[in-house]
Amino acid sequence: MTRTAIIAGSGALPRLLAEALNDPVYVTFDDTPVPDGLTHVSGRIEKLGRLFKELKSHDVGAVTFAGAMSRPKVNPVLMDRHALRLAMALKKGDDGLLREVLALFEDQGFLIRGATEIRPDLVLEPGMLWGRKPTREDLDDAARAQAVLDALGPLDVGQGAVCAGGQVLGIETLQGTDAMLNFVKATPDRLRRAKGVFVKAPKPGQDMRIDVPTIGMATIDAVIDAGLGGLVIPAGEVIVLDRAAVETRIKEAGLFLKAQ
Repeated sequence: MTRTAIIAGSGALPRLLAEALNDPVYVTFDDTPVPDGLTHVSGRIEKLGRLFKELKSHDVGAVTFAGAMSRPKVNPVLMDRHALRLAMALKKGDDGLLREVLALFEDQGFLIRGATEIRPDLVLEPGMLWGRKPTREDLDDAARAQAVLDALGPLDVGQGAVCAGGQVLGIETLQGTDAMLNFVKATPDRLRRAKGVFVKAPKPGQDMRIDVPTIGMATIDAVIDAGLGGLVIPAGEVIVLDRAAVETRIKEAGLFLKAQ
């Protein structure tokens, strides 16, 4: 049986996938910690051809991508032909770059496995509700935030938006979720008609085999600090890390999290 390689970024997700796989190969491109007992391959963006050969030497037939990764800084002098192809995609938006990453691995014969395929227990089922029952205003704000994400999807902007009392308070961009929620936190009370709702969702047409939207305890704490009333995510499409702790924190804070 062929092995699965985890292309690992930061955070807890790579480790959680490793726990669910049989003898995975753990691939890092920086000083990301490697769980004990795993076969480790250290890669360089400039030398993807070398990485492909090493993975095949370890009988790797599939790869999965997990954890946060920033756009790499590369040395053009060292690039092989695979890295040059990826470098051209750096000029595109995130979706375009990620599609090119997937295509590179597929062209080498690797099967791409999504994180939620390996760990389906990390996403929530439709209708699941933690914490208080959302009000009609909460649901209207969630619908408006989702409409904003749907409208911006073709522009490859981000995966999150906040709406309060019908007003858009924040839209996730390249800086990420934490930066958006800090921006919302700084919004004066006189400009806020309600507490507001944070919606986190994949972009329309996003390839769910890579860059699956993820929330965890840090996200919940940022939502609380921003003074929001709750969160809404699409069922089956957003990973929830530290599930039990997140549910407890939401209930203690008087928030809600709804999967729909």
